[in-house]
Amino acid sequence: MKKRIYVGLILGAILGIFCIVGASLRTPNTLSFIYLFSFWYNRVIMGFVIGLLPKSKTLSFALIRGLIIGGLISFAFYSATDFNDLMGFLAGFIYGIIIEYVLYKFIDQKE
Repeated sequence: MKKRIYVGLILGAILGIFCIVGASLRTPNTLSFIYLFSFWYNRVIMGFVIGLLPKSKTLSFALIRGLIIGGLISFAFYSATDFNDLMGFLAGFIYGIIIEYVLYKFIDQKE
């Protein structure tokens, strides 16, 4: 279980960097450090929460769970920004799926 949490955190941190880059490229204005940090931190929390969940028996269940959890956690950031970054919100669904997929393939199946 600990390994699943650590890998989830690392995946969330890496995907958070992709979010920062994507948000910076999408927005013509310079985004504040606080905004970018919050975006990154949201993805770290996503990785942590998904990592806390018990291992899944099937890939399809894991992917659906990642979709739902990713969307719920991403919605927290989306609503806090006054619903301004729809692409960032939608990316949360995909990132939840990615985190669950990697955890399923490399952690759940090996234990």
